[in-house]
Amino acid sequence: MMSLTDRLLSAADSALRTLLAPPGAARPSPAAGVTGAALTEDDSRRSGALMRVNHVGEVCAQALYSAQALVSPNEALRRQLDAAAREETDHLAWTRERLQQLGSRPSWLNPLWYAGAFGIGVLAGKWGGERMNLGFIVETERQVEAHLAGHMERLPAADAASRAIVAQMKIDEGRHADMALAAGGAELPLPVRALMRAASRVMTATAHHI
Repeated sequence: MMSLTDRLLSAADSALRTLLAPPGAARPSPAAGVTGAALTEDDSRRSGALMRVNHVGEVCAQALYSAQALVSPNEALRRQLDAAAREETDHLAWTRERLQQLGSRPSWLNPLWYAGAFGIGVLAGKWGGERMNLGFIVETERQVEAHLAGHMERLPAADAASRAIVAQMKIDEGRHADMALAAGGAELPLPVRALMRAASRVMTATAHHI
């Protein structure tokens, strides 16, 4: 079992790797080998903005899972959070690579997004016990699923590579939600769910441009 010091060091390592190190994926990118029509300048710009938002979402996911693993007293839950975070690292790498291919960039506010999501993760992990902690994962992943479904509608039809990445991410996020629900996740109160949606809208609207 990891000591509190070990968990603190792990959380710090996760933050540094997420914000400063090139992410490495354990799985090949879904975009590998995908070909499509050449994108216009407008299409590339639109795809770049949407993939920047998706990359921010993965930065926040790393922070959330790291924070919840830090404060959870349940060793089995921490292992589940760590496993989900590793899949989210794949998403982080895929979206970062696609941004480079599109000639775009990550959000300049990523340290701010990470800090905010980490704080929310600590609160979620401390508030209401394990069932609420798991319920927060369920609600987060369900909202991300809906967000990715919206991006599938907004991405240019010709951008097959970005669409392949988003489609696989949506599958993974759904599985994370299902796992947390099966482990006993409780439904969050309506005001909390509404606050999470409002915060997500602010983040996505800002990251689209900055």
